[in-house]
Amino acid sequence: MKSLIKNLTGMILLIATLYSCDQGPSLQRYYVDSQEQPNFLSIDVPLSMLNLDKEQLTQDQKDAYKSIQKLNMLAYKVTPDNTIQYAEEMAKVKTILDNPKYEELMRGGNPEDGTFTIKILGDEDDVEEFILFGNIDNRGFAIVRILGNDMNPNKIMTLASALDKANINDSQLSQFTEFFK
Repeated sequence: MKSLIKNLTGMILLIATLYSCDQGPSLQRYYVDSQEQPNFLSIDVPLSMLNLDKEQLTQDQKDAYKSIQKLNMLAYKVTPDNTIQYAEEMAKVKTILDNPKYEELMRGGNPEDGTFTIKILGDEDDVEEFILFGNIDNRGFAIVRILGNDMNPNKIMTLASALDKANINDSQLSQFTEFFK
């Protein structure tokens, strides 16, 4: 009888463990798998690069800044030789972002100039991740992940307005923009 209980308990634990592991594709896994591949560019952007004068920030902007831990950027450049791979990579990203765990906040653009989507992961007042996905079919696509704790979309938007006044160290960002030229 003890053996049966041990086996049953072991099976329940195994099933619970397997059930809790999400085996589907994730944005994090896509980043890790893609960052060293040809035609991809991956950049981790430290917040210090923004050079914000924290004394000039409002309380909401300070709260937003403190809630952000890091920014990750991943881009794929389309060339005449990789249009099939580009379509495959776009399909992978769209499949990941179509997961209902990512809530869409905004969508915009047009086919000629490019399109963008902003999504969040987490609750509206406790966002773990902002995802900005944009693409221009003849240039490529980019995914920017803003990772943090207890991020609030409204406060993050106020911080975005402060970036206009920031003295941004664009050495890494220029690498990103040059990638698409």
